[in-house]
Amino acid sequence: MLSVAAGARVGYQFGMPLIEVRTSAAAPQGAAGGSLMGDLSRLLAKRFGKPERWVMTGLQANLTMTFGGSTAPAAYVEVKNVGKMSPDDTTTLSGEICERLAAGLGVPRDRIYIEFADAAGYLWGWNGETFG
Repeated sequence: MLSVAAGARVGYQFGMPLIEVRTSAAAPQGAAGGSLMGDLSRLLAKRFGKPERWVMTGLQANLTMTFGGSTAPAAYVEVKNVGKMSPDDTTTLSGEICERLAAGLGVPRDRIYIEFADAAGYLWGWNGETFG
């Protein structure tokens, strides 16, 4: 377990939700980029019931990618969370993430793959320790 503040402990309930977006589309410029990533951060915090303080987001744009043999804009997204995601979590998040990426990056919903992965706390490190 990790110490966060005097007397506070971090466990599975606070472990890191992570969303990593890789796309061939251009990154949104200026405030639009921060808005998209902030929106994704809040989305994960709310869905997993965890403080946004623990959510990490990442965006890798302008990558060379193909999907279905085409180089049209596409995206691959990874969502990881310490704990167990339910089928309702992944179904709901799939729709919400696709909606946001289509609007924010111009990637059609049918050109986005999302991989959801549960993480064991002991396999995720932070601040020199692990979450389990």
